[in-house]
Amino acid sequence: MATVTIPFAGKPLHFLVPDRHLAEVLSPRPSQPLADLDGAIAVALAAPLGQEPLEQWVKATDRVIIVSDDVTRHTPVDRIIPQLLDRLNQAGVPDAQVSCIMALGTHRYMNEEELQARVGRQVRRRIRVFNHEWRDPANLVDLGRSAQGTPLLVNRAVVEADVVIGLGAIVPHHIAGFSGSSKIIQPGVCGPRTTAATHMLSCSGGDSFLGLADNPVRRDMDDMADRVGMRTIGNVVMDSEGRVVGFFFGAMHACFAAGIECARRIYGVTYHETPDIVVANSYPCDLDFWQSHKSLYPAQRIIRPGGTIIVCTPAPEGISPVHTDLLEYTAWSSQQIKDAYRSGRLSNGVAAALATAWALAREKASIIMYSPGIPAEDKARLGHTHAASVDEAVVEALRRQGATARLTVLTHAPDMLPIAAATSGS
Repeated sequence: MATVTIPFAGKPLHFLVPDRHLAEVLSPRPSQPLADLDGAIAVALAAPLGQEPLEQWVKATDRVIIVSDDVTRHTPVDRIIPQLLDRLNQAGVPDAQVSCIMALGTHRYMNEEELQARVGRQVRRRIRVFNHEWRDPANLVDLGRSAQGTPLLVNRAVVEADVVIGLGAIVPHHIAGFSGSSKIIQPGVCGPRTTAATHMLSCSGGDSFLGLADNPVRRDMDDMADRVGMRTIGNVVMDSEGRVVGFFFGAMHACFAAGIECARRIYGVTYHETPDIVVANSYPCDLDFWQSHKSLYPAQRIIRPGGTIIVCTPAPEGISPVHTDLLEYTAWSSQQIKDAYRSGRLSNGVAAALATAWALAREKASIIMYSPGIPAEDKARLGHTHAASVDEAVVEALRRQGATARLTVLTHAPDMLPIAAATSGS
């Protein structure tokens, strides 16, 4: 027996796999974090990629909004924003003309304690920090339709700002190819109709856009960010331990290209077998299944059709504290969900789109879930099989897949981009 260890709920979790069945245990590549993050931020702000430093083009009369990712992400915005504010002050912009909006997309609103922890106590005192309150239509401005035909509804505060600066992290992402850059605008500060259309666009094929830098969703997001006027981003690339490996600041497209190159070096992982079983651990996207579903797509990418995916996630907040209605249809087929949304039977387009993506994964491979935070009945409503432990899940998966089954483990699945050995160039 081989003992496999994965990070789970803040501590190591061990489980057993018979030696003859274990194909590979894959993790993000080892990397060297920045020795001096604050120094690296200062250097990047002084010499932005593709544009002049802020002091040379931001005007003293400008209203500036910083668009930050939310509590579900690990971007060290509390280290970035103070230096940004100092640079803006040097440009003559007082703190009173700067604000920071949390790009929730359709996540739950952050509470006061979370807002302060996200940006730091001093920043919370210096500038206005607030949620993108996406549930209230009065907060949204209708900008027509994007180049892709997506209805474009954006937070009013972002539209009315003179300078928009986006902060986030770049990792492989099943909808946008990679997170970061224009994703901070859509879905970050857009309305649910916009986000629903974008998510549905990502379900146009049988597989996700994971790791594809150029895809219809990314092009649509870039168009939206251009229309809002986001010229500047500050994006980090982090390793599997949440340590910053690179910080890229400046023009949106130049920074994103540089960040993707760095992210591929860390998250691009070569696999050598097409397994029958994949154990997909959700770390570091552990809060709820609305986050941890990201573990499905790397597994979906590498597994043999008809195989079994084992999803491991703590999910202390369950499926989703916001999109509670989706359990009514998450066990349906992908086509049934699409048809119900298009006919108007399903009104929550964001949830319907993600449920479609989950169904597409389930249609390629059956899914067993180990999650202390998700009740067995909710797993059944997802179309998943409940397991009381990872060991139990492995035994059941081997029973389904047979005596010759091969099993691969993805220790940090949401942050991994599997690349077949034949195409990896190595």
